Amino acid sequence: MRLGQLLLFWLTSYVLVSCNVTSGSHQPASTGVKPTAIYHDGKSYHLLRHGKPYFIKGAGGIRHLEDLKARGGNSVRIWDDLEAGPILDKAQSLGLTVMFGLWVEREIEGFDYNDQAAIDRQFDLIRKIVLRHRNHPALLMWCVGNEWPLDANNVRVYDEVNRIATLVHELDPNHPVTTVISPDNARAIWLVRKRCPAIDILSFNSYSLTEYIDKNLRLGGWTKPYLISEYGAQAYWETPNTPWYAPIEPTSQQKYDYVNRIYRQYIGSRPPNCFGSYLFYWGFKQEETHTWFSAFDEQGRATSMADLMQLLWTGKPSPNRAPEAQSLLVDGKDLPYQSYKALSSTHRARLLATDPEGDSLMYYWEIRRRAHSIANYVGAPIASMKGLITNPTGSSIEFRLPTEPGAYRLFAHAYDNHRHVASANFAFEVTAIEPIQQ
Repeated sequence: MRLGQLLLFWLTSYVLVSCNVTSGSHQPASTGVKPTAIYHDGKSYHLLRHGKPYFIKGAGGIRHLEDLKARGGNSVRIWDDLEAGPILDKAQSLGLTVMFGLWVEREIEGFDYNDQAAIDRQFDLIRKIVLRHRNHPALLMWCVGNEWPLDANNVRVYDEVNRIATLVHELDPNHPVTTVISPDNARAIWLVRKRCPAIDILSFNSYSLTEYIDKNLRLGGWTKPYLISEYGAQAYWETPNTPWYAPIEPTSQQKYDYVNRIYRQYIGSRPPNCFGSYLFYWGFKQEETHTWFSAFDEQGRATSMADLMQLLWTGKPSPNRAPEAQSLLVDGKDLPYQSYKALSSTHRARLLATDPEGDSLMYYWEIRRRAHSIANYVGAPIASMKGLITNPTGSSIEFRLPTEPGAYRLFAHAYDNHRHVASANFAFEVTAIEPIQQ
């Protein structure tokens, strides 16, 4: 498609949202061109930002935005209005845009979509949020809800999502509206198409399901635009489990290889109607472990995932890249997991890691109990256990087992002197010793 067609989009009848000026704390410039619009060229849809083609090269998160910009990213995703004002201002100062999440309560978490009073309270809250932020110059689009169809049996939730999307359009005709679902649910795609006509763009938290998006779009009959609102390493609900149901986490190198393939094949190839994507997660996040989704560690050191995004977004590699963790050997074996009896035996471990530029590496090892409470599972990481590891700063260590039965992980981290990190971990359990029968 010729660029001139895109730049003259407002002369056509294919713009999906109107151009009325609204009031608020920020006043949009009166240029006659919408901040964000959707254009159809007769074959496929395209996203426009101030009249120019805009493919989202984004990530979810609220930290390290300068680094996101420096690496070629152009947008961030937030899930709710917490810290929204400062995030929008920061994004604007860096020339980034924001996909703004309007949180919609979920039936799986106990919300009742037959409770009209609760529905109306949610509706009124969203109204206030939209009025507060609708004219911010960094705003790219609104996102109504996140995976709200998950185990939803009451189809009224679809009607309410559409009512909210309609409200957002009425309050802010200058930005499109999306919603997020899982791409494996063709029924949900079909229901959004049938019951949510106010949704302009369908977004997917896809991970390993990214390769099935095209198939399920066809099954669900969705022909309008879509984007990938979350993707990244294989998620913990997608990987193999240990016998005690602990998911086996890929090494940082395995994550790199996986995302590299997924992005190039299903996102970077720019399929028709695809508006781009948001990596999960640009920052430090505890979810199953403190390393699974984190593109940065607690001290702000970048993983190879940040390097990969720079390569994918710009075509140029980082001048200095993160180390690569190939495997973690325990007692000389590359095992995904192990079960031990509660004995005070000593074991040996070694991290096989290299640095692309040949930088010298430093190491740190730790043992953490597996999180079970919501507060630790998705929240504050459980602290490292003390006194179990001999020489925790070497590439090889000796470690003792915790005395208390339970599920644990041995983490190994390799650092260079350029604020980069690579990680791998080994899942293990300690089981109680059965008493000898007399």
